[in-house]
Amino acid sequence: MNIHIINGPNLNLLGVREKSIYGDSSFETYLAGLKSRYPDVNITYYQSNVEGELINKLHEIGFSEDGIVLNAGAYTHTSVAIADAIAAITTPVVEVHISNVHKREEFRHHSFLSSNCKGIIVGFGMDGYRLAIESLIVK
Repeated sequence: MNIHIINGPNLNLLGVREKSIYGDSSFETYLAGLKSRYPDVNITYYQSNVEGELINKLHEIGFSEDGIVLNAGAYTHTSVAIADAIAAITTPVVEVHISNVHKREEFRHHSFLSSNCKGIIVGFGMDGYRLAIESLIVK
């Protein structure tokens, strides 16, 4: 099974930025633990702060992977283009947010992506990525 994790803007700063919201672990550290937890799953990772690059990656892998775990960061609340890219591909996408976006600013309460995703996992910290992988393994 091949699962690709895609992180959007500012998530390259996990472990450094707003630790009270996002925790103090880097994503690379967390990813190493995920890979050892799921040795039979090929987990690959991509991060970009650029909307078009995220869309290009979805197009590139969206017809060949078994699942995509997507944390589009703030683009969740602004990007019709990413929503359209998800709708255009055949690989199931699970939307993940580390924080509970519904406990934050009002503009974060709406996702343009959710209606095109298999499901949404919100507010469980980085463990949301594991939960997303579980949902893709179970199908």
